[in-house]
Amino acid sequence: MLKVDLHLHTAEDPVDNILHDAYALIDRAAGLGFDALAITLHQRQLADPRIFAHARERRIILLPGIEQSIEGCHVLLINFPQESEDIRTFNDLAVMKARTDGIVIAPHPFFPHGSSLGRRLEERPELFDAVEWSYFWTGGLNFNARAARWADKHGKAMVGNSDLHDLRQLGRTYSVVFAEPEPGAICHAIREGRASVETSPVPKSELARVLMGMALRDRKPSAASDAETRRRLKAAQQTY
Repeated sequence: MLKVDLHLHTAEDPVDNILHDAYALIDRAAGLGFDALAITLHQRQLADPRIFAHARERRIILLPGIEQSIEGCHVLLINFPQESEDIRTFNDLAVMKARTDGIVIAPHPFFPHGSSLGRRLEERPELFDAVEWSYFWTGGLNFNARAARWADKHGKAMVGNSDLHDLRQLGRTYSVVFAEPEPGAICHAIREGRASVETSPVPKSELARVLMGMALRDRKPSAASDAETRRRLKAAQQTY
């Protein structure tokens, strides 16, 4: 039985502006008893052998991962080869998926964000092995419920992920996977449905702090304007 989170961002991300690096994340995860992680940078797969070595020293399995933008939608590719950075279409994904033992996860598929899969998930359900239950929910606001219904209807696994941008998120939502401690075995177990979601609603005060921190940091300087940063901060304050 493994404690697992497969959607994590760090300062190595080429798009998002994150305060903590991969080493700090791994250290925090080890302290919380995690067994396996996937650091899923946007459009780039983390490949630094020193980080993988650090994870092994902390007795954590680090699975290769990427949050790829495919036809404008975010998709998590776990235990895929480095060439997953070149996937741009769902047809590209189908070709690579056929020759790898990795898994494809639909992250935050029905959240009100332009990068969410939404109807595209319905168009290509065969490409997805699992659907994410995301950290970002409260007792009164839960976009994960629709994802759970979709997964049940289509016989897909549910995995709990933090979509972590702030270390405070770690440990509230994660997966318990019944597998041997090895990347291929973890992926196989999730594909077969031998995983369960552990989650609790986020207190609104915590969620507000996390969202406002994300809005203030926003994207890397080359990716967004100051006006967009102010817009996101205002939206976070109004929502929570």
